[in-house]
Amino acid sequence: MKPVIIIGTGLAGYNLAREFRKLDNETPLQMFTRDDGSFYSKPMLSNALTLGKTPETLAIASANQMSGQLEATIHTDTIVTAIDTHARHIIVDGKSVPYGKLVLALGAEPIHPPLQGDATPEVLTVNNLGDYARFRRAITGSRQIAIIGPGLIGCEFANDLANAGKHVTIIGPDAAPLGRLLPPEAGSALQTALSEIGIDWYLGQVIEEVMHAGQSLRLCLADGTFVNADAVLSAVGLRPDTRLAIQAGLRINRGIVVDRSLQTSADDIFALGDCMEIEGLVMPFVMPIMHCARALAKTLAGQPTTLHYPAMPVVVKTPAHPIVVAPPLSQTSGHWQIFKSDGGVRAEFRDDMDHLLGFALTGSATADKQRLSRELAPILP
Repeated sequence: MKPVIIIGTGLAGYNLAREFRKLDNETPLQMFTRDDGSFYSKPMLSNALTLGKTPETLAIASANQMSGQLEATIHTDTIVTAIDTHARHIIVDGKSVPYGKLVLALGAEPIHPPLQGDATPEVLTVNNLGDYARFRRAITGSRQIAIIGPGLIGCEFANDLANAGKHVTIIGPDAAPLGRLLPPEAGSALQTALSEIGIDWYLGQVIEEVMHAGQSLRLCLADGTFVNADAVLSAVGLRPDTRLAIQAGLRINRGIVVDRSLQTSADDIFALGDCMEIEGLVMPFVMPIMHCARALAKTLAGQPTTLHYPAMPVVVKTPAHPIVVAPPLSQTSGHWQIFKSDGGVRAEFRDDMDHLLGFALTGSATADKQRLSRELAPILP
């Protein structure tokens, strides 16, 4: 019997394997990962300091432990270099490994801003547990931390670092934080709250150079302003990792394109998680992964299943000013209705018929999450 092969052991890969094993204990299961295969919750990386977690304690289970739990063969520190869709095998270390069904859970890769300067190689990104371990080593003993990007990840890390007593500066071209998710009024409320815990801002700015300055780093902004830092974290965003899918000739748009059964353009090859795109949507959040894992597990176990997405509000981990957002889908026609109070902002995105298409809640307004969630239509009915 040819195995089910899953490439990737992040939240998508491991949760799919768990769901699959609930339905099928007989089909051989193999997993391949380029790292050590530790199971951990990636969203916890951006608030680990506040939680008192180290890189070591963030890992819930080793690859050996996961192998036992899942009755799977897990190949760690292994790179899959190619997929042959016709011969139905993958290439690993020059050898062919056949598959019955293949799942791509490749995740996403950081977007690197175009920087100049002799200290550019020292700009850090955090996209996995190994990256986070390097980041923690870099900030040990550091006081001044600069973050490139005022988006969700940048603001979460900023709040976490400020909680740990670091002085944080956020730099980016946006007019307000979380500009892709929130209306300006909600973003401004978050900015004010983070400013109150000591975070500085250079918005409407981009960094051109990162230079060494003695034991520190010096960031040169486009307007000639200099910002000094002991460490620099780039959090400008992620893009789906499509490199292996491109080699295999699969259909690619922003991510690896799948249908409602999560099948790619090749028979018996599927994708889920941050690497995939479905009906124009790329949704790099935990809840979409969980819905995909449950649906795809059934399909792999011989029960063809169509994916459905309910409304899935996203909780932003900024305890200085909590945020819950259900952003309207792109190209959706409507307008924001803003309701401000001393404790927060409630923003509702509605169409001309007054249908709720999205919302953004900050501070005390997050109490309206359940009420507004019930009013939202499913993302994929």
